[in-house]
Amino acid sequence: MKDAEDPPTALRTLKAEHRALDEQIAALSAHGAADPLELARLKKRKLRLKDHIQQIADSNIPDITA
Repeated sequence: MKDAEDPPTALRTLKAEHRALDEQIAALSAHGAADPLELARLKKRKLRLKDHIQQIADSNIPDITA
């Protein structure tokens, strides 16, 4: 992701990457012969992406104090 991307574009890009990782993890798991270390790495990467997506989404919501 480029730093110059606007938040909606960055979110779409990150969500697409997150979906691709999800599909890759599912495909490797379905075969049963997947390397456990590779699966763990993919899952960690997917979690980092999810956290980054949430961070960008949260930054677009104004902080309203009641």
